[in-house]
Amino acid sequence: MKRLDVLIEMNGVQQYTGSIDVNDFGEGRFSYDSAYLQKEGAAAVSCNLPLREESFSETETRIFFEGLLPEGFTRRSVAGWIHTDADDYLGILAGLGSECLGAVKICEEGVDDHVDPHYEPMTMEQIRALAREGASKSAELVTKAHLSLAGASGKVGLYLDEKDGRWFLPHGDAPSTHIVKQSHVRLGGIVTNEQLTMKTAGLCGLTVPDSFIINVGESRDEDILLATERFDRLFTGSGMILQGLEVPKRLHQEDFAQALGIPPVLKYETEDRNYLGRMFSLLRKVSSDPIRDQMALWDILMFDFLTGNTDNHLKNVSILYDPGLKGIRLAPAYDIVSTCVYDASTRDLAIRLGSGTSLDDTGRSSLSEAADRAGIGKTVAMRRLDAIAGQFEKSLKESSRMLAEQGFPGTEDFAEKILSRGGYRRLV
Repeated sequence: MKRLDVLIEMNGVQQYTGSIDVNDFGEGRFSYDSAYLQKEGAAAVSCNLPLREESFSETETRIFFEGLLPEGFTRRSVAGWIHTDADDYLGILAGLGSECLGAVKICEEGVDDHVDPHYEPMTMEQIRALAREGASKSAELVTKAHLSLAGASGKVGLYLDEKDGRWFLPHGDAPSTHIVKQSHVRLGGIVTNEQLTMKTAGLCGLTVPDSFIINVGESRDEDILLATERFDRLFTGSGMILQGLEVPKRLHQEDFAQALGIPPVLKYETEDRNYLGRMFSLLRKVSSDPIRDQMALWDILMFDFLTGNTDNHLKNVSILYDPGLKGIRLAPAYDIVSTCVYDASTRDLAIRLGSGTSLDDTGRSSLSEAADRAGIGKTVAMRRLDAIAGQFEKSLKESSRMLAEQGFPGTEDFAEKILSRGGYRRLV
């Protein structure tokens, strides 16, 4: 039987929380360490894995820990690099668990594969290769750095030294500071699209992480990367230094699929499962500021509707813990892309809004129903929707202008398609 140790960072110090016992069939069951349960300040690693003495089922264990892994092509590529099956999520996690989303670290008990934490300087040619080769290059870097980032798109965690703009690849459990994404081959202009929608969201009053486009050529898809500052990393001026670089603390986070105990395969609400009501109910239960966080979540969902983002599934919305794991807040909005601009993309909503199941059958009446189902006041909810919608077009065009001035093509076309194809057209 194999055992994986599970650690979590609390106030900058890694704490042993428990282990995953893996049987001969590759099934794992997580249980908290008895000494950790007795420790003052002990906190659960997930809302769906509360502190208790009994071990958790294979399904409960899998939902949270598999949720830490990349999906799709990146997962298959990584499995090949480390010579395991793509379905062996625990085997992949053992290989990639040094630096995950949030503050969790996974390592195999009794296996000495320790890599001293360090930062490897990246050359401009490596950055160009990352942009040019997309998911295949990111899978190679993910494996090399033992880094696990959830999600389907090709991306890697890097460290940015903002003093001189140098990029570093973290090794071992050295924390990264930015998530860097490549363009999809099948979705033209996706990097520009995401930067446009994220900047628009910020101008509309949503809390979003800082992001920028890395241009290593002539602004073509194969020349650009999207760098987004990690909101689950915190510079505190604590004096932790590695190779002359300040080391950030890790903040724990989990997405709503993990927190609600919903497997990744069900992250899209293809049938009525009341995801909306369950998300808001969770915030009322665990948030340190439930009223403000419920309003912020409503704003995110309304902006997704306005901009035509039908990929806002449960893994693209998260909660964020404070450094001591005592307080929980809604995380900033992230991974916002206008999918409606692409002819091949679905118009079905990832999270149902009242009786609305697609961009085309959702209007004010269904959004009012959604507010009721979320358990928030209709009057306040619709007033907030109108406030965002009232500045949406102006903010979108301002973001488009700024990106065009920076030399990125196609922003005006994206903006026009968003206005004509997204949910915004249903309200004007």
